[in-house]
Amino acid sequence: MVNGNDNDNGVLEGKWSEEFAHHENPSRWDGSVAILWKWAKDRYRPVQYGQCWVFAGVAATALRCLGIPTRLVTNFNSAHDSDHNLAIDKYYDPSGKSLKIGQDSVWDYHVWNEGWFVRGDLGGSYSGWQVIDATPQERSQGLYQCGPASVMAVKQGQVRLNYDTAFVYSEVNADINCWVVYPNGTRKRGHSDTTSIGVNMSTKAVGSSARVDVTGNYKFPEGSSEERAVNRRALAELSGSHAAEEEVAEEASSRAGATPGLFGRFRLARPPVLGGDVALVLSLANLREEPTDVTVNLSVATALYTRRTVREVLKEATTFRLQGKEERQLPLRITYGHYGAALTDDRKLLVTALCDVPGGVKLLVEKAITLEGPDIRIKVPHRVVASVPTTVEIGYGNPLPVSVDQCVLLVTLMGHAVKIK
Repeated sequence: MVNGNDNDNGVLEGKWSEEFAHHENPSRWDGSVAILWKWAKDRYRPVQYGQCWVFAGVAATALRCLGIPTRLVTNFNSAHDSDHNLAIDKYYDPSGKSLKIGQDSVWDYHVWNEGWFVRGDLGGSYSGWQVIDATPQERSQGLYQCGPASVMAVKQGQVRLNYDTAFVYSEVNADINCWVVYPNGTRKRGHSDTTSIGVNMSTKAVGSSARVDVTGNYKFPEGSSEERAVNRRALAELSGSHAAEEEVAEEASSRAGATPGLFGRFRLARPPVLGGDVALVLSLANLREEPTDVTVNLSVATALYTRRTVREVLKEATTFRLQGKEERQLPLRITYGHYGAALTDDRKLLVTALCDVPGGVKLLVEKAITLEGPDIRIKVPHRVVASVPTTVEIGYGNPLPVSVDQCVLLVTLMGHAVKIK
């Protein structure tokens, strides 16, 4: 009932795009009260619009009202495995530009709920925290629903246990396969990334705003023998035959052996600030003793937090020679002139580098960047008396090198939201 994408008078309708017309931008909700009031006032028509953290917030309110202990969990680098093969296939053209092929994706973050209850259908060892995801991502048994999936079952790779455990497992532990698509339609597989999905999984501490890391509840340490063994078991279970586990292991070993001989990563030279230049450095290291030529195709695009690209704003290419065991730093500067006109409310840039060596496997280096907005300054009197009017000063500066108009300040006080224009 939390999501209304099944035309069942649910509370919220989801939408992921750059435009929301005259309806509410999901980022402007800051509590469930206003959403539930609007839902009731509009005769139980879905409120427009919500995204994952909004669905999770409303679901937490509903579950707690039913007496179910509930918390919100944020999964960073969250996989969306639409074809249910426990892998994310990402496609790029030879210049490194992301292509909209297939439905798989990796979100910067995704938020769901955990509810604590007994799983009599699975047995006592699977009771405790259960994943319940109200965000309408994929249909399950004909409806946009996900869970409850036992967190313990997810950690053990028991992907056939009810409900939607395989989907949740993929969200935290899928591998990423990179594919390069050439103009003639040929596809060439690049290096596989087995460690990026499901990091820094977080929930709020009880009684404070401190962050609690819950990654270890969902998975063994990334890259460990236990984690890889669980992944093989999960793939074998999906195939319907445990005899397939050896085949899965052999394929993984083959992929690991086909390395590009390069290591690469992006790092920020300084914090990225909205309105300013973004200074990045691409570090590339030759892992082999022999020298090699390297071709790097760089692409920068504005994006949503789901990493769906909106518009490519910068493209560069360079070729150079790396000596054996040499590491080189390649600077990249992204100006406001590049991204300003194409930026969305998510303030996201997606930077990719497609690195190629003769006769080797292509290496994809990717970094999602969130531009930091200016702080809001709030000044209140030292003494405030009940039932007596008081004045609060709110300060906010324009960080952009251009003037802005039609500004709106949203202030929430005692559960009531006020828009100041």
